[in-house]
Amino acid sequence: MNHSLKPWNTFGIDHNANKIIRAESVQQLLEAWQESVSNGQPVLMLGEGSNVLFLEDFAGTIIINRILGIETEESAEAWHVHVGAGENWHQLVQYTLSHGMPGLENLALIPGCVGSSPIQNIGAYGIELQRVCAYVDCIELSTGDTRRLTAEACRFGYRDSIFKHEYQDRYAIVAVGLRLPKQWQPVLTYGDLTRLDPATVTPQNVFEEVCRMRTSKLPDPKVNGNAGSFFKNPVVSAELAAALLEKSPKAPHYPQPDGTVKLAAGWLIDQCQLKGVSIGGAAVHPLQALVLINQDHATSEDVVRLARHVRAQVGAKFDVWLEPEVRFIGHRGEVNAVEVIA
Repeated sequence: MNHSLKPWNTFGIDHNANKIIRAESVQQLLEAWQESVSNGQPVLMLGEGSNVLFLEDFAGTIIINRILGIETEESAEAWHVHVGAGENWHQLVQYTLSHGMPGLENLALIPGCVGSSPIQNIGAYGIELQRVCAYVDCIELSTGDTRRLTAEACRFGYRDSIFKHEYQDRYAIVAVGLRLPKQWQPVLTYGDLTRLDPATVTPQNVFEEVCRMRTSKLPDPKVNGNAGSFFKNPVVSAELAAALLEKSPKAPHYPQPDGTVKLAAGWLIDQCQLKGVSIGGAAVHPLQALVLINQDHATSEDVVRLARHVRAQVGAKFDVWLEPEVRFIGHRGEVNAVEVIA
């Protein structure tokens, strides 16, 4: 148990694993998984560790997915991009833009690997992965059988997919297929993007504005360890939203097609005057309340206690109960993050 996980999680939390294996092919990934299982060891797939919190030492094998490769095809209506799961997401956004294939610019600077993007159905500034995802290629770990899931079969939801449910421990994502329409339509509904002129804006303009907004608000994990947005934006009933807006008319809110309303978790936390609040070595980021940071050699318990405090404060003030977006990893695998901080 002497393989440090510190380089493999952007929170920079210092725990260990029994074994860490870097897989650069489907075959390497399968062999590592099957060997661990035959030895009765737990096993966990990681991309860049940008959305996990290790609660304790991991009693098994961590497989780092580094299956690379980008292939593109063109049809009359769209570009079709097939991407290895181990590719860096932001570098993919840059690659598509530099090759004249826009559509991912709103998702710039989201940390992590391409293979992690369908699990969370990553999203930012008005776009989610499901908007551009054509398919996800995965492999059944026990048999080695490959399977291509259509976007519909992935059952995408808000920060959710089939890969968090039935497919969580049985399949590994090895590639993602994207469809980027040639009829580019800018999405300028969030943040400072609303100031851009839809008649003249270019994909590069959107990309640069998204990068500017993210870097101005979000800490660099190399300076202060973090996992990006720690909490999901809560989706509440229309009734609860109406009651909240009566008291706080300026609260950011986004009506959903099913009649529910999405609220801004960062705003809710900010209203509780929690920016900069720290417990042990963990703190709420002073500029972006949605991000919890490793300020000073934080332990995982520091982060958990801080998350519990934030959730309790927001719940007491607004009767809205935040859920972590970050995955919590225990001794033998993922655990229920809400139960940990409830």
